Amino acid sequence: MANFADVAKQFVEFYYHQFDADRKQLAPLYILTIRQRENSMLTFESASIAGVGGIVEKLSCLPFEKVKHAVSTLDAQPSENGGILILVTGALLVDEEERSMNYSQAFQLLPDGAGSYFIYNDIFKLVFG
Repeated sequence: MANFADVAKQFVEFYYHQFDADRKQLAPLYILTIRQRENSMLTFESASIAGVGGIVEKLSCLPFEKVKHAVSTLDAQPSENGGILILVTGALLVDEEERSMNYSQAFQLLPDGAGSYFIYNDIFKLVFG
């Protein structure tokens, strides 16, 4: 199995590239099986959404057209049963804004049994001040 730090780095690069290009295409990252589909959870600015349908709807309905993430830090730890806990900090620029906003985001990835991972938990928070 791949090193957890390498997996975390590859995941973060892929996730933010896909988020910035087409957020709707993130859905497969939250799905393992039909049963697990409703167990994945996103907490976005203190609002929790369970299930891949609600997660994709939330990500698709965010009030901006364009976004560009710049990752500042990435920390990862192995977790129970082969999972990976990831904490990211960075800045994002939306639409035509000139000032970026700082954010932190945490992911819990779980193995899918086929050598890959899916997002089980995702917490996003803008950081002000």
